[in-house]
Amino acid sequence: MSRADLLHLTKALAIGTVGGTLFFALNMPLAWMMGAMVLTTIAALSRVTLYVPGRLRSAMVAILGVLLGSTFTPEALDKVAEWPITLASLALYLLLVTGMLYVYFRRVMGFDPATAYFSATPGGLNEMVIVGRAMGGDDRAIALVHGSRVLLVVLTLPFWFRYAYGVGSAGGGAGTGTLAGLGWLDGGVLVACAIFGPIVGKFLRLPAYRLVGPMLASAGVHIGGITGSAPPMELVAMAQVVVGSAIGARFAGAPLKWVFMIIASSICSTSLMLGATVGFALLLAPLSGIPFPAVVLAFSPGGLAEMSLIALALGVETAFVATHHVARIGMIVIAAPLIFRKLGVKPPDSGSS
Repeated sequence: MSRADLLHLTKALAIGTVGGTLFFALNMPLAWMMGAMVLTTIAALSRVTLYVPGRLRSAMVAILGVLLGSTFTPEALDKVAEWPITLASLALYLLLVTGMLYVYFRRVMGFDPATAYFSATPGGLNEMVIVGRAMGGDDRAIALVHGSRVLLVVLTLPFWFRYAYGVGSAGGGAGTGTLAGLGWLDGGVLVACAIFGPIVGKFLRLPAYRLVGPMLASAGVHIGGITGSAPPMELVAMAQVVVGSAIGARFAGAPLKWVFMIIASSICSTSLMLGATVGFALLLAPLSGIPFPAVVLAFSPGGLAEMSLIALALGVETAFVATHHVARIGMIVIAAPLIFRKLGVKPPDSGSS
């Protein structure tokens, strides 16, 4: 990194840490990530230049993956037989929501076909930005729509569950132990999961491999009884601050008028997504026997890491939520480009694409 990048990173993490500390002091749900995200978003929109490198975020995401994997237990796997109904319904949900939002972005917002389509998919931010640009879309608009969606969902759901639905914080989102209390053997196993999980995940071409690889590795060692420890709360809080700051930093440098227009459109589209999510949850909860909060989080159009952390913090079935979000990302990344090509919309320069 250049000296300027290091300065912008320091500002982002300092602002994110202040936000996380403030939210933690106020006993907010998912305090470290939400506080960092809110304050860095405000700073970015106030023309403060912020920067969080992808490699740093990836390292922190690996820690969160290990944390999420530690919630996979033999008892959780016994419930897998209850999940096919919701997993099959997830594909229908994705088709319905993508089609509905494509019409919204195309007809109401006036986006070009590629930008409208790849903005409409409920997930896969990085992949949709890359593929959307290759297909001739406006990658900055796509990124901002998806970034706003994650921001709005993460801001909305924890408060809704805690204050309206009555689900309290289980504390899991902050880690389950301390750095000083972590043994050398357990620490070595967790570090190995964080290091080798992304490597194996990339080799296997897993969706969101930087998170899913460590999560599966951690799930394996916990289910196998090799360790019963989770990443300590200090590392988890630090990881949440970095992830939250990275979300907020996405808004840096964008024209305010354009940003507010995109955010306004994202509020409408996210509301439609959440309405569909609640509708599916109301139907599927009694059919599948899965609690309503778990189905809502599993179908909510937030990020895999963010939604899984909310589930962990609120004491909702984390393995169920994480599995559905992995499936959601996989379906979107594989199917979205194929379906777009079938629609017959050609990018402006097919050779360069």
